[in-house]
Amino acid sequence: MSGREVTESGLRCVLPFEAVPTEVRLLRRATVQQLGRWGASAASDEAELLVTELATNVLKHVGEGASATLILERQRERLRLEVHDRSPVVPTVRAMVCSDECGRGLHLLAAMALDWGTVLTAAGKAVWCEISISGMGDCRRVERAVQALGNYERGAYGPVQRRGGEVPLVESAVELIADLLHWTAASGHDPDDLLDRAQMHYEAESEAA
Repeated sequence: MSGREVTESGLRCVLPFEAVPTEVRLLRRATVQQLGRWGASAASDEAELLVTELATNVLKHVGEGASATLILERQRERLRLEVHDRSPVVPTVRAMVCSDECGRGLHLLAAMALDWGTVLTAAGKAVWCEISISGMGDCRRVERAVQALGNYERGAYGPVQRRGGEVPLVESAVELIADLLHWTAASGHDPDDLLDRAQMHYEAESEAA
């Protein structure tokens, strides 16, 4: 990353970067650090994943090495993430559907974010999303899971093996987890490590409940 700019209010952070894998890792780290400064560490895992998707989309669809900017902005109980690049081509969910292990890009964005969208700018475009930082805990996690599984049942993620014309939620959950593991491997991470971390988060939150 070429630098960092934090506005006087302290609630907006601007992070220029180049679309290369090493910069994506630095963006994730910078995001977690900034959320810690804002007292919003509870949203770190969700923000890390979304920052990864937004930055990786620039790498894949604008080009490796392309100049871009991540903007983090705290808006009361929401965190807004924006990635600006110099391409005027606006991505669509349908265009992101794939049948291999390339990941689900904007589908994960749509499933996890409270709201998201794209906008053309004078220099190109911005893709943005908003997530909650109000610490809703298990309720919010269950809500996101239901939304994601609903997308599978409606066929938004492509063909899924059906039994009797319907996809039971358990089967949809298996498909969702498998897709996340494919995305993890395609992004250069260890799927086993992701499963271990998810299990630790679940157990810690269950014990605290």
